[in-house]
Amino acid sequence: MSRIAVVPGSFDPITLGHLDVIERAANIFDEIHVVVVHNPGKTAMLPIAQRVSLIEQAVADRALPSTIRVTGWSVGLLVDYCTEVGAQVLIKGVRSQVDVAYETPMAIVNRNLAGVETVFMLPDPAHAHVSSSLVRQVASLGGDVAPYVPRAVAEFLEQSREG
Repeated sequence: MSRIAVVPGSFDPITLGHLDVIERAANIFDEIHVVVVHNPGKTAMLPIAQRVSLIEQAVADRALPSTIRVTGWSVGLLVDYCTEVGAQVLIKGVRSQVDVAYETPMAIVNRNLAGVETVFMLPDPAHAHVSSSLVRQVASLGGDVAPYVPRAVAEFLEQSREG
């Protein structure tokens, strides 16, 4: 039986910290589904389709395993997606106690709803301070985000600013 895990997030945009977690998860599980989800509590900078495309480019640029699938999900519960693809594990990157406190109730509900377990992964310390919201703020003020995001994202944001 294949061990399938889902790495969900808004990825608006994907950061090097996200990629670190995805890559390490791919070394543990047979198949990884990176799922771009709509977060109703946030105003997105990029449409889901654009985020999916940028993640696919980042995965290809880093030559990550071909067992990584990237998709968007905006209908129903995330555990419905997990059930649909046979995943029994969600992988969540957590940078601080604040992230753990935010993610814990969702992890409990996901386990209660569908038996889906959540595994928290700590980021590489080099990326622990970086969030998508920080990247969006730096980019919106004309700063260089290249140290924090994959090349495809940095180029996309630069072109968006110029165009």
